[in-house]
Amino acid sequence: MIDTHAHLNDPKFASDLNKVVARARAAGVDRIVVCGYDLPSSRAAIEIASRFESVFATVGVHPHDAKSWDGAAREELRELARAPKVIGIGETGLDFHYDFSPRAVQIEALEAHIELAHEAGLPIVVHSREAGDRALQVLESRASNVVGGVFHCFSGDEDFARRVLQAGFYIGIDGPVTFANAALLRGVVRITPIERILIETDCPYLAPVPHRGKRNEPAYLVHIADEVARIKGVPVEEIDRVTSENARRLFGRLS
Repeated sequence: MIDTHAHLNDPKFASDLNKVVARARAAGVDRIVVCGYDLPSSRAAIEIASRFESVFATVGVHPHDAKSWDGAAREELRELARAPKVIGIGETGLDFHYDFSPRAVQIEALEAHIELAHEAGLPIVVHSREAGDRALQVLESRASNVVGGVFHCFSGDEDFARRVLQAGFYIGIDGPVTFANAALLRGVVRITPIERILIETDCPYLAPVPHRGKRNEPAYLVHIADEVARIKGVPVEEIDRVTSENARRLFGRLS
């Protein structure tokens, strides 16, 4: 299995990172993509990827931190994207739930990330919360510059999922799919072809049942795969195989 979105660069993993990676491997997770959410965490993602053969990195500035976006940030991100184990740009996107950064600034940063992804020939990792229509509009308006991408930790409805799929993006499924109140997300999984699903933990957040409320980690990806398999009515081995193929197809540098 491949955990296509993890934050091992979060301080919550500082004391036991080696054990976390070892537990992931023991659970059958043989690749982990550590995603940057600002410049320091992007640097940390690259550093962690350099230490572990199974770990790869993406670099980007989360919409919460878009207010820090400027020309210097763009140039540093361009340089970070050249690191050998960087396989994507992001996470970037729009978050109109918290609005920690002004919406116009979030859009400007997303547009810049799309341009950087095009320059680097890398796919984009999209965070979208209560901003799906606007995020998709920005991405579609620059379709010629989008190498590929995923709407990570998908939280939209079935109609929006169909639009995302029609636009050529993958859908990232996380721990909430195991929650009792996740009927909407389970509906999205039902209508999404397996060939367009990625599985991810977004750790240390959103731990799946039976670990809900605890620190999440890549080893818990097995519970997400199990639930997706149950919803789709196929063996979990098929989910493991196909989602791993999907990850390698999207992230061309993922070896």
